[in-house]
This record gives sequence, structure tokens and C-alpha cells, in this order.
Amino acid sequence: MINFNVPPYVGTEMGYVRQAAEVNRKICGDGPFTRKCHAWMEERFGAEKALLTTSCTSALEMAATLCGLRPGDEVILPSFTFSSTATAFVAEGATLVFVDIRPDTLNLDESKIEHAITERTRVIVPVHYAGVSCEMDEIIRIARRHDLMVVEDAAQGVMSTYRGRALGTLGDFGCYSFHETKNYSMGEGGALIINNPEHIDRAEIIREKGTNRQRFFRGQVDRYTWVDRGSSYLQSDLNAAYLWAQLQVADKINANRLEAWRFYRDELAPIEVAGRLELATVPAGCVHNAHMFYLKCADLEERGELIAHLRKQGVSAVFHYVPLHSSPAGRRFGRFDGEDEYTTRESERLVRLPLYYGMTPADRQTVVSAVRAFYG
Repeated sequence: MINFNVPPYVGTEMGYVRQAAEVNRKICGDGPFTRKCHAWMEERFGAEKALLTTSCTSALEMAATLCGLRPGDEVILPSFTFSSTATAFVAEGATLVFVDIRPDTLNLDESKIEHAITERTRVIVPVHYAGVSCEMDEIIRIARRHDLMVVEDAAQGVMSTYRGRALGTLGDFGCYSFHETKNYSMGEGGALIINNPEHIDRAEIIREKGTNRQRFFRGQVDRYTWVDRGSSYLQSDLNAAYLWAQLQVADKINANRLEAWRFYRDELAPIEVAGRLELATVPAGCVHNAHMFYLKCADLEERGELIAHLRKQGVSAVFHYVPLHSSPAGRRFGRFDGEDEYTTRESERLVRLPLYYGMTPADRQTVVSAVRAFYG
């Protein structure tokens, strides 16, 4: 069976983990490897401040807290996303306002945002699906016009850009994932990107259980104490050591994944031209990271048949999110603004093909051949 995902592994991870434990003797948060990862992201992406967290969910929760939300405030987001995008803001007492997606990128439809804005709206949360950017220029313009904050859910967007700028650095905050299913992994982990320096001090406090411990380490206070709300969002330096190995060869990993993505695209394009399926769209100005390769079937029934066919051929393929607004929690904590023209329809058609670092050319060919066989 060709696995849907294999976690990235470049071979130097365990050496760094051993160094953290045996040489540095620092395995809790904010050790040497954590600082290396922070510096790499800040330099590579042009980020004002990067902070490793225990997950992208944690990063989103920190961002939601930093937005200063109060119960009853409203947050605009797509329904086609993972639950963490929503739960982070629900935890602050916010009401979710779901907006339809674009059929080409499956991203938040920027033309539907202003209709959803009310006097209680405080935040817009664009989700960069498959590492392809939302239309951020327009989203930022809308946010500034209405005095709203922007939190980028860039869980899938590490190494992707929009008009030359790294995803996660365009809004007030950006949130990355380094889960084992992502292009770069530490098993479980994430990062908060802070693009407004005014939020850095409080972000460090929230991340350190509500204490000013980082200011103490820098010699800015003579003792540290509890000063604000917070939680334990620091990632272990063992995990950071594992991630550091992959960040050092990030371009190599990115190039390998893009090679597989382009192979799929080229080989399946004739079936799209024949009108039998649809492939992903990457708009001008967007450079993606090959986080996933998906195709869209005619309907829900055909999707089920295709996934079953691929499994019989030894290929593991999956669909993705069930729209949040149709879930019990989505109905409880939010509402859908306007018409659900594309969210449900497109989610029911989507199939994700295997794609991971180090996937062999033979396995790629097996996947393509199995898809071709299904479509005759």
C-alpha cells in the first residue's frame, strides 16, 4: 500500500536530539535549538518575531487572546477548515461567522467578507488552503477599512508566498503547523508569527504561563512573577532539535515535494482537459509549497468510488474537511453568512492523493496510473 503520508525525515534529526539531551542538557522550552528555529524563521520569512508552540492550535489560541476578544465579538472565517481555526476563537467567547469559499482555490472568498461584517466583528481569519494564499491584498484592505485584525491560519503554508511575501507575515499574526502531516515536522508543534512589535511582550507572557519570565532572563526585571493570563505553550527543545534538522534543508524538501506535485499535475492534466475531473488552481502572485495534491470529482458518489478504486490498487487517498457550519459545534457557536454556494459542494468532490518528501518516482507513477485507470 502506498501511504497517504510519510512524516519527513532527513537523517540528522536524532543526532540533534541527542545533542540536546546529552550535550546541551536542555530539553524543556526555549533551549538552543528553539532559538535556532526562531532565528531561522525570522530571517527566512522576514518575520518580526517567531515563537515555537506546542501546536498550530496553541498558536491560534495565543493569537485569539492577543486580539483582545470579548464574549459576543464576531470572527469571520471559512467553514472549510480544521476545527482548530474555530475553537481558538470560541475559547475567547467569540461568535463564528462562516463565509463561503472560492471554487478555484477553496480559500475564503474575499468578495463575501464585507457582507458578513457587523458592528461586533473584530477579526478576519484567512486560511491558506493547500499552501495557496488567499487574496491577501484585498483582505488586508477590508480589515484596515473596518479596523479589524487579521490572523492568518498558515498551518499548511510554510515556505509559500504571496506576491513575494511569506504566508504568515501578512496579517497581524500568522500560525504555522509542524505536525507530522506537514512539510516540516517535529511530530507535534507549531509557531506563532507576530508581525506587530507591540504584541511581542504580551505574546511572550501568554506563552510563559502568564509570567514575565522572558523579561527576567533578559535582565529587564529582577524577578519574574505572574502578570497576565496564559498557558504552557512552550515546545520542548527536543522537538525543536528534530525540526531544526529539516529547516536546514528546507529548500531541498520543498523542491522534492514540488517535483512530485508537478508530475501529478502534468500527468493528470489530459483528464482535466477532457472534462472528467478538476485540478487545483494557483493564482498569479501565489507560490505554493506543494503541501498537498488534490483533484475534484464530479460529485460525492464518484469520490467514494474513486477512493475505493485507489485502495484496491494499493493507493491510500482521502478526502478532507467536513464543513464546520454543518457540524454540531459549528451550529452551536456560529452561523453561515450568505449562501453556501461552494463550501459543501466542493468539499464533497475533493480527493487528496499521496504526497510526501522522498516519495519514489515509481510510487508516483503507480498513483497516476490508478487514477487514469479509474477514468478510463
